[in-house]
Amino acid sequence: MEVIVQWFADNLGGVISPEAVVFIVSLFPILECRGGLLVASLLNVDLWTAIPICIVGNFLPIPFILLFIKKIFAFLKRFDLTRPLVEALERRGMNKTEALANGEFLGLLLFVGIPLPGTGGWTGSLIASLMGMDFKKAIVAIFLGILLATLIMSIVSYGLLGMIIR
Repeated sequence: MEVIVQWFADNLGGVISPEAVVFIVSLFPILECRGGLLVASLLNVDLWTAIPICIVGNFLPIPFILLFIKKIFAFLKRFDLTRPLVEALERRGMNKTEALANGEFLGLLLFVGIPLPGTGGWTGSLIASLMGMDFKKAIVAIFLGILLATLIMSIVSYGLLGMIIR
């Protein structure tokens, strides 16, 4: 992820405002608010400016994913070129749903909020959709997860941990 974030900082940092770069990075799957905060740190964007930008950028695609991903997948499965990718994404999502099935709200919140590879709002939305989770419940869990991930990554990206421990 660091290589991709560095690429955005190097290639877009001089072309558009640093805040716009942070927003764009936060929109991307895999990068999300984690990458947004890393690029904000690289571009010297103030933490208190970066946090709301990252949260909005990360959350913006979530309702659309929850509402439309099944229809998009059904459409893409009709084509030989995209069917294997869609089926792989569905398998990946279904593998993760088993772990969340019992405590779905808290499980989804923690899945989105703990910044590990393969977790985040995009994947959490896919899982919630595949599980048939209630839209409102999923939105709240994912939003709280994004807030948790933002808090954790703020501590990591901006060195707040060192300031807190001192």
